[in-house]
Amino acid sequence: MKMIEAIIQPSKLEAIKTALSEVDVIRLTIGDVQGFGQQKGHTEVYHGHEYTVNLLRKVMLRIAVNDEYVEPTIDAIIKAGRSGEEGKIGDGKIFVMPLENCVRIRTGERGTAAI
Repeated sequence: MKMIEAIIQPSKLEAIKTALSEVDVIRLTIGDVQGFGQQKGHTEVYHGHEYTVNLLRKVMLRIAVNDEYVEPTIDAIIKAGRSGEEGKIGDGKIFVMPLENCVRIRTGERGTAAI
């Protein structure tokens, strides 16, 4: 089992959800996050004063999958989340981590059956 965390552009969320459902990944958690990386923020003008916004809004997906779904999940996120053919700075990142256990609260099932 793996936990996949993807930080993506908010505008790509619906396309990624559609791509994930096409590979039978239908369970995910979505959260709004802020951060910065290579994009380094941008400059805005507010009430006549210029200031730098260095924390940019992103969306974080958390997806627990069984091992056979890891690569299809990653491929779906890349395909739907990339800007254009080659992508652009700020398209996001995908992190894959081992998932020691999963427990379904309703039934008490554990491990791969609980995902």
